[in-house]
Amino acid sequence: MNLIYNSEHYSVVEFGAEAGLEAMRFGGYEILDKAIKREIFIAGPLAEAFRQHVRQLIASEPTIEEIDDFLGNYDLLMAQPVILH
Repeated sequence: MNLIYNSEHYSVVEFGAEAGLEAMRFGGYEILDKAIKREIFIAGPLAEAFRQHVRQLIASEPTIEEIDDFLGNYDLLMAQPVILH
C-alpha cells in the first residue's frame, strides 16, 4: 500500500499486484473524494487502464487542478461512504 497522491480534494492509494489473485493481477487503487466523503477501489483491467491514463497525464506535467479534474471523472462511481471508527 502506497499513498501516491494527496491534495485538498482527493487522495489515491496504490496496492501492489498479488500473484494468484486474478482481480489483483494489475494491482489496485483506492480513490477517495474528500469533499463528498466517498471512495472507490478499482482493480483488474480498470486498474491497468487507470495506470495508463495516469502515466499519460503525468507526461503532460499537469497542475494539481488538472489531476483533481481527472480524478473527478471517478466521482460517479464512488458509492462507498468513508466511515471513520
